[in-house]
Amino acid sequence: MSIIERPVAAEPGAGISLRRARPRYGERAVEFLLLVAALVSVLTTFGIVVAIIEPTVEFFAEPAVRVWDFLTGTQWTVLFSEAQREFGVLALVSATLMTTVIALLVAVPFGLGAAIYLSEYATPRARRVLKPVLEVLAGIPTVVYGFFALAFVTPVLLRPWLPVGTYNMLAAGIVMGIMIIPTVASLAEDAMSAVPQALRDGAYGLGSTKMQVATRVVVPAAVSGIIAAVVLGVSRAVGETMIVAIAAGNRPIFTFNPFSDGQTMTGFIAQAASGDQQTGSVGYESLFAVAAVLFALTFLMNIVSIRLVRRWREVYE
Repeated sequence: MSIIERPVAAEPGAGISLRRARPRYGERAVEFLLLVAALVSVLTTFGIVVAIIEPTVEFFAEPAVRVWDFLTGTQWTVLFSEAQREFGVLALVSATLMTTVIALLVAVPFGLGAAIYLSEYATPRARRVLKPVLEVLAGIPTVVYGFFALAFVTPVLLRPWLPVGTYNMLAAGIVMGIMIIPTVASLAEDAMSAVPQALRDGAYGLGSTKMQVATRVVVPAAVSGIIAAVVLGVSRAVGETMIVAIAAGNRPIFTFNPFSDGQTMTGFIAQAASGDQQTGSVGYESLFAVAAVLFALTFLMNIVSIRLVRRWREVYE
């Protein structure tokens, strides 16, 4: 009687190696490039802080400069003669806040309205046409916006009805708001489009109208993205230079009157950095102190926005 030997079946996975057959140099190169891209952002921020700190410290080391007077004073005459110098940065901060608030009053309603229309009402064909046209506004140079405010908004739209001069913060804020409408609208529309369709279908199934679905379902569900869009618009408005330098004027006064002229922090930095101030002088070092205040304000806004986004973020699976 012969014995027939049967081959023993190999266990599942036996002889299969999970190690790469050969090194993937292309993948490592991509990983390295992504790491460099991430480090560039961090190092750029670090470099900006280093460039600002030393001249700012030298500015506050001047005998005529006091930190408390700088932060609470309302007279800014740094570029005047030594006997007439005042170091109250609130004169610049007030104009910056005034133009930013006006810009938000223009950009947020129109930007969110455009986002709601593109996300909930527009047909796919209309969305493909309107969204690129809207985003074209973001590509217009800011100096063009500034001359538009100076040559059209102030003399044609405002002066016949309001007591405004050639330079005023109202025109600058309105045009800044028009400039950041594409930013708010595009990012908010992306956040609304990311809301699952199931939420809309459930609301329609309960008898809701399109307006109720848009305002009571989609907008609350996308609120974190909307907040991020608004904060990004605020950051761009605070950091805008050419529009305020051309349309708002260069007279640093502490006022919240939108019909008055004024000078923002970025406007002063542009003026002081134009070459009229000698390197190492108080006027030259003051622009770094103002830049430090501007950096601190934007950094604080970003921290607040991150906390708000994390607080209201909705995660869908």
